[in-house]
Amino acid sequence: MATISPFTTASFIIFLLLIPIMLNIGQTQAKQQRNPNSVLVLGMTRSRTSLPSPKASYRNSAKRPSEVPDMMEPLREVRDGYLISLNLGTPGQIIQVYVDTGSDLTWVPCGNLTFDCIDCDDYRNDKLTANFSPTFSSSSARDLCGSSFCVNVHSSDSYFDTCTMAGCSLLTLLKATCPRPCPSFAYAYGAGAVVTGTLTRDTLRVHGTNKPSSVTRETPKFCFGCVGSTYREPIGIAGFGRGALSLPSQLGFLQKGFSHCFLAFKFANNPNISSPLVVGDAAISSKDYLQFTPMLKNPMYPNYYYIGLEAISVGNVSAIKVPLNLRDFDLQGNGAMLIDSGTTYTHLPEPLYSQLLSVLQSAISYTRAMDMEMRTGFDLCYRVPCTHNNIMDDLLPTITFHFIKNTSLVLPQGNHFYAMGAPSNSTVVKCLLFRSMDDGDYGPAGVFGSFQQQNVEVVYDLMKERVGFQPRDCASYAAAQGLHKI
Repeated sequence: MATISPFTTASFIIFLLLIPIMLNIGQTQAKQQRNPNSVLVLGMTRSRTSLPSPKASYRNSAKRPSEVPDMMEPLREVRDGYLISLNLGTPGQIIQVYVDTGSDLTWVPCGNLTFDCIDCDDYRNDKLTANFSPTFSSSSARDLCGSSFCVNVHSSDSYFDTCTMAGCSLLTLLKATCPRPCPSFAYAYGAGAVVTGTLTRDTLRVHGTNKPSSVTRETPKFCFGCVGSTYREPIGIAGFGRGALSLPSQLGFLQKGFSHCFLAFKFANNPNISSPLVVGDAAISSKDYLQFTPMLKNPMYPNYYYIGLEAISVGNVSAIKVPLNLRDFDLQGNGAMLIDSGTTYTHLPEPLYSQLLSVLQSAISYTRAMDMEMRTGFDLCYRVPCTHNNIMDDLLPTITFHFIKNTSLVLPQGNHFYAMGAPSNSTVVKCLLFRSMDDGDYGPAGVFGSFQQQNVEVVYDLMKERVGFQPRDCASYAAAQGLHKI
C-alpha cells in the first residue's frame, strides 16, 4: 500500500478551512465518489482496512442501460477458479484473468520479462496466461490524477496527499483536472495477497450474445490495473463487484445484471468446453424458473453481493438454524453471507460449521478416511463404496441451503463431497469441501464459494436487487450456447 505522508498542524488547519469550498464544488469527484476497497478474493478474511464509505457510488456509464448491448463471454475452468479472456489494446492482446464477484478492480500482469510474483512457486511451471505489454498497444495510456478512477483506487489513502506528491496543485485537485499521471497503487486481498501497479486506459473488446466467436463491441479508455509485481497473485482478476472500477460498472451494466453457470470441476483445464457468462438484459430476463433471494444492502460496504442464510438441512433431517449474523449486518457492516466467485470453498462460522459436521457424521455410516483428512486439511472424509469402480454420487446425504424469502438451493451432488482421487478396491475417498470461517466476527459472517456454485445457474439481478439460483447441467447449457467444441 502506498506510503502516506502525515498531515502537519498547519496543513490540517488549511484543510479544515477548505472544507466548505470543497463541499460546494459539485464536480469535485474526490469528495463525492469514495468506495471501500476491502476485498475477499481466493481467501477468507478482509485484509484491507478503509474508512466507512457513503452509500452512493457513481455509475461510470455514458449510455443509458437500455442502450447497452448484451455480452456473452466463455469462462475457462482451472483448478481454483474461472478465467475470462480480456481482449485489450490495439492491436488486441488476449489476457486471461479470474472472474471475481468479490472485488472491483480489474488488473492484468504487465511486462513479459518484468512481471514478478512473490511466493508463487505453485505456478512457476504452470503458465496459465500471457502478460499484457502496454508498449505494444497504440491506444494505451496512463490514467491521470484528475480521473475519478484514480480517486477510487486510492480511496483508502489520503487522495490529496497521493496526488500532491505527484505534483498536482490544490486548485487542480479541487476541480479534478490535474493532468499528472495517477500514482502507483497497492491493492490488498484476503489471505495477505497484494498487487502493485499503475492505472492504465486502453480499448477493451467483448463479445455479443448471438455469436460468441465475434467481437461486437469496443470500449475505449477502459480503466484497469497494469500490475508489475504481486504477492501470491500470479494471475490477473476481472472485478465484477458493484464499485466504479468494476468491469460491469465501466461497461454500463450495473443497472442490469449478469449470470453464470459454472462447469463441474471435472472439466477443469478442458479446452473444448467453457462456462457461459452472460451480461445484460439476457442474463436477467425470462428467469421465472429460478428461486430468488434479496441482495442485502450493506451501508458500510455497498460494492459487494450479500445474501441472507436462514438454515441448512442435511438429507431429511430437520434444518440447522444458523446464527442471526448470517442474515443481517451489525452497525459496523459485519455479517451476512458474501457470494463470491473468487473464493473457492464455502466458509461457515463457528459453531455452525461444527454443527454441520456433527449432523453429517450422524447421517453417514461409512468409514472415515482419517489419512486423507490429515493430508488435505479437510475435516470430513469418507471411504465410499463404488460398484465396478464407478463413482456413485447419490450415496451421501444432500445439503440444502435455505436463504431468506423462502429460497432453497439443494447443492448438486459433487458440490459438497468430492472424490479426491480414482476409485481403488471398489471404494473412493470423498471429502467435504467446506471450510470454517476465520475471524467470523469481522467482515462477512460466511462466504458462498464458487465450488458450491458448480452446475447452478446463478443470476445477479441488479435491477431488482436479488440473486437467483437454479441447479442446472452447465455442460448442456454451454453446448446450447455454442460453447462446446466437438
